[in-house]
Amino acid sequence: MPTRLNEETYARVLNMSVSDHSFSKHSDKGKPTDRKASQPSLATHIVNDVERLVLDAIEKTKPLEVDPARSQLFELFVAAEEAGMIADDSNVGIFDGFDEENSVTDLSADSLCRLLARRWGLDMAAREAQALQTRLPADQLERMRVLWSMMRMWMEWSYAWRRWDEFHPKS
Repeated sequence: MPTRLNEETYARVLNMSVSDHSFSKHSDKGKPTDRKASQPSLATHIVNDVERLVLDAIEKTKPLEVDPARSQLFELFVAAEEAGMIADDSNVGIFDGFDEENSVTDLSADSLCRLLARRWGLDMAAREAQALQTRLPADQLERMRVLWSMMRMWMEWSYAWRRWDEFHPKS
């Protein structure tokens, strides 16, 4: 597995100070802080930042696959992976186990894509276009295209991350 992030790296990825987000080993009162307790707010922060990157790419008509967006997206992927929010989705069906209530802490490529599609109304727009046998509006089609690019990169990183140990044996 690749090297784990330290607390300062988390803070940089999240644009927060370590003390603001309870990633420090001890709270202000000297009691240990539970990382699991911070996961929903961390997950929401990651989803919001991924959304911001995708919408910026659309607005600036620049691909996500090019830096600085690619690097920023990868840092968010690493933060989600480090926090244990990316499930191994290598053998999950398209709707297997998807629970809308718990999906914000599952940041696998599929779940992240579903969350953003639902947030933007793409899921309903796609169903409506299919039912009416019409095309998606151009703005929604563009969002879907960039969302697919994000999903592809996220899936590739997940795959490579899972297989890291196979190709980097411990000495």
